[in-house]
Amino acid sequence: MKNIAITIFIALVAVVMGLYLITFQVRETESALVTRFGKPVREITEPKLYFKWPAPIERVHKFDSRMQVFEADLGETTTKGAVPIIVNTYVVWRIAEPLKFLNSVGTVKEAEVKLYSQITDTQNRVIGQHSFGEFVNSDAAKIKFKQIEAEMLADLEQTLSDEYGIEIKTLGIKQLKVSKDVTVKVFERMKAARNRRTEATIARGEAEATKIRADANLKKTELLAAAEARAKAIRGQGDAEAAKYYKLLEEEPELAMFLRNIEALEKILKERTTIVIRDDSEPFKLLREIPSLELK
Repeated sequence: MKNIAITIFIALVAVVMGLYLITFQVRETESALVTRFGKPVREITEPKLYFKWPAPIERVHKFDSRMQVFEADLGETTTKGAVPIIVNTYVVWRIAEPLKFLNSVGTVKEAEVKLYSQITDTQNRVIGQHSFGEFVNSDAAKIKFKQIEAEMLADLEQTLSDEYGIEIKTLGIKQLKVSKDVTVKVFERMKAARNRRTEATIARGEAEATKIRADANLKKTELLAAAEARAKAIRGQGDAEAAKYYKLLEEEPELAMFLRNIEALEKILKERTTIVIRDDSEPFKLLREIPSLELK
């Protein structure tokens, strides 16, 4: 019995070792490349159990297919106007083509060396095409961070995909720094720009105020002229009315005063009016002097 147990154990061990030599598993987070005598025969991205010839006939090279983040060190570059800036760029990447990656890079560590070199070249090339004002500006509309990052991503992903089988998903500028001397110059330019805008605003305000004052003076002149014309017309009308009375006064003084009193009384009693005055006051004494009419 003892010999049978040992035999079974040895057989199980042999089976397990055999399975280990001819099978391999690809997980959800992996991709694999199978080579036969050093030549690639299969690229595998679907996770499951696979069979292979035992080594050294076939070998399996596994790669992490998850997204990875690589952050380059702070590096100095210059903008279009030769203004030095310090940037810190990061990328999110993954191994997209295992065969190309294996042949050109080999390991993740080597891939990061390639990434650093390519990011540096891309920074110098793309940032050198943009002015400093597109990175730092008091006018937010003139800052083109998103556009610059997109240009860097397009420049970088083409090279890495074609040469190394690496896919770049995201690129971003994490930090942007400038030296003390550059900072002073930047603030001086910003201050000068703000002063120019302030002066332009004041000039526009003064021009508008001058226009408003001119319009007001014109309207004032027009209103005064209209009022003067109206006053002259009223004075003319009054003088004409007075002339009638003057003529009557010259001819029949008593009749003229009588007519003047009648006109005044008519105007006063035109509406329903209550007046308490002496009955011998002008022109109300006319009411007392009205002769009574008796019916016969």
